[in-house]
Amino acid sequence: MIDSVKTAETTPGLEQPFADLGLKPDEYTRIHEILGRRPTSCELAMYSVMWSEHCSYKSSKVHLRQFARLAEQIDQRRGEKAPGAAGAVMVGMGENAGVVDIGDGYAVTFKVESHNHPSYVEPYQGAATGIGGIVRDILTMGARPVAVMDPLRFGPLEAEDTRRVLPGIVAGIGGYGNCLGLPNIGGEVVFDPTYLGNPLVNALCVGVMRHEDIKLAKASGPGNQVILFGARTGGDGIGGVSVLASETFDADGPSKRPSVQVGDPFAEKVLIECCLEIFAADLVVGIQDLGGAGLSCATTELASAGAGGMHVVLDRVPLRDSTLAPEEILMSESQERMCAIVEPRHVDAFMALCGKWDVEAVVIGEVNDSGRLTVEWRGEIVVDVPPRTVAHEGPVYERPYARPADQDALQADGTSGLLRPNTPAELSTTILRMAGAPNLCDKSWITSQYDRYVLGNTVLAMPDDAGIVRIDEATGLGVAISTDCNGRFARLDPYAGAQLALAEAYRNVAAKGARPLAVTDCLNFGSPEDTGVMWQFAEAVRGLADGCLALGVPVTGGNVSFYNQTGETAILPTPVVGVLGVMPDVRARVPMAFATDGDAILLLGETREELDGSEWAHVVHGHLGGTPPMVDLESERSLASMLVEGAEQGVFASAHDLSEGGLAQGLVECCLRGGLGARVELPSGLEPFVALFSESAARAIVTVAAPHRYAVEAFAEMHGVTVTEIGYVGGSTLRINADIEIPLADLRAAHTATLPAAMES
Repeated sequence: MIDSVKTAETTPGLEQPFADLGLKPDEYTRIHEILGRRPTSCELAMYSVMWSEHCSYKSSKVHLRQFARLAEQIDQRRGEKAPGAAGAVMVGMGENAGVVDIGDGYAVTFKVESHNHPSYVEPYQGAATGIGGIVRDILTMGARPVAVMDPLRFGPLEAEDTRRVLPGIVAGIGGYGNCLGLPNIGGEVVFDPTYLGNPLVNALCVGVMRHEDIKLAKASGPGNQVILFGARTGGDGIGGVSVLASETFDADGPSKRPSVQVGDPFAEKVLIECCLEIFAADLVVGIQDLGGAGLSCATTELASAGAGGMHVVLDRVPLRDSTLAPEEILMSESQERMCAIVEPRHVDAFMALCGKWDVEAVVIGEVNDSGRLTVEWRGEIVVDVPPRTVAHEGPVYERPYARPADQDALQADGTSGLLRPNTPAELSTTILRMAGAPNLCDKSWITSQYDRYVLGNTVLAMPDDAGIVRIDEATGLGVAISTDCNGRFARLDPYAGAQLALAEAYRNVAAKGARPLAVTDCLNFGSPEDTGVMWQFAEAVRGLADGCLALGVPVTGGNVSFYNQTGETAILPTPVVGVLGVMPDVRARVPMAFATDGDAILLLGETREELDGSEWAHVVHGHLGGTPPMVDLESERSLASMLVEGAEQGVFASAHDLSEGGLAQGLVECCLRGGLGARVELPSGLEPFVALFSESAARAIVTVAAPHRYAVEAFAEMHGVTVTEIGYVGGSTLRINADIEIPLADLRAAHTATLPAAMES
């Protein structure tokens, strides 16, 4: 028997498995109040998944509201960005991805999301479909996807489970992205014990469009047709976010389905090209991809944001598996599917283009002005709901939070008592050890599996500070993107840690010569039901909002991922921040590699004794405690302005920000990238160990040819940036002061051996 609305009205006392679907008793009661009756099994399934943490942000909404007015506040503060000016936010939070004007009639959309839990269960498909999902989010804005990035976190490199998940995740990212023909231009790979059993797989995509091509996810215009197109709907992905794969719905129904989606990148590539041709012909008034929560999400969000009403005939949905129940069809997260709203006069043209690309397309419903979403199955109405209550008016929790009981003791346990290297031999050994540490070593074993240069517009890619893609071949207009987060800093102080993540991504973009414009974030935390974790989250959001306002870069969208923990052990709070910047001409980009013998090496910014939470403390002592480096956002703005203006004037031969590993690691990376050594005299006033391994923020190293030396001094004076000449480029060794000299061959051997040795074992 079909559990229709009529059946629900006549069987009010029927027991339903709401708890198995993740709904709380009060949430289930609220659904009764909204509908004036018990929900049908299809309605219950829809509410359960759309009110899940993954889809509704019910524990984070009250905090994320701080991001909503940032663009307006920034424009009011700066008074220089009228609508349409380069840098203006054209589409903000609430859509599939934010859109920013980059000038010359171009707009860029970018966003980062998580696919953490599926990637632990099934590493290859979990990571692959993470790429597929974020690419479709960008596509639905009307943009052509042009590049991806992948911030990754794993347990200890030597752990058996890391060797299980890492190769599959990397292969999934490379396999899907390479088949789509999208360059992977950056990201991070970080190892820490807290990620054991809960790797983080965050995926970013950036897309490009003309201003007039922006599309929105709304079903406007009564009478317009609802068209489902792309891959057929199967049983994969059911339960990915809703725990719907429960046989309590129908004891005679199909057995439990896999919880991880299965991707087909070739189907997605065809879907992308089909969509772009449909957009060019202006055949849609609204569009949404089918990602988390599948058809339930697409229909309720489109209806809620549009005319408010829609009728869908579920029998028309093309299936790969004819045994699927209606609840499963609504919840399936099968990949490579889209839902479009098309005027009747354009339906034939729409279908013709789908036919040209061999993309299956079916009219499954119609927009109306009823204010209800109704879904029909075999002649019966199985869903009759106000769509806003499903998509946008779910529960909002103000979860209690409190500073963790161990926070004060953690911050009091600094690094001052740790044994430090003092002699030249000890310092040399430490530099080599750090160069090969898992978080600092060469990541080519991973990045060589990604195509970084497909499409021919990649200007810079990993291991440089930021990835850069050219947007316009005629003018050289391009964008730079960097993602960053130091979870150890966020654990010591989540407010400052979030700002340090923002500052590093901001600095990385500026170091390449791009002017930072906007932010996306992926906030990865443990359970929101833990008051300590919720405090970390609240502090990180507050820090990020305050930091964005201070730096003048609005948050245009992002993602929250909770429940990242193994047993009682939560991951380090990991607010990954992505910053996008614009370059009027990518030919002015500044690489990180030392390139020319004799160029002066200049240290920009102030170095303080800041080693708490540092990579040195982590690698050498396994220590985490103290307070993170001081945040000085005004100094970050000044440094970034100097770096951008210097790049535009062509005065820098190279530039590299200083972060994990400090000056020592920065020098190692610049030397190895360019194959040239350096002769360095450390600044006086600091002990050599501090000068080499401090992780003070707002710093960079640049190299400058003699004719530009005075220009750099002028830039520095204008922006109030401290400049210290510390040496020059040349030779085949890294020589520091008169008593430390390490051959580049030894540094390269240490730097490149770590990952291959671990993976081959």
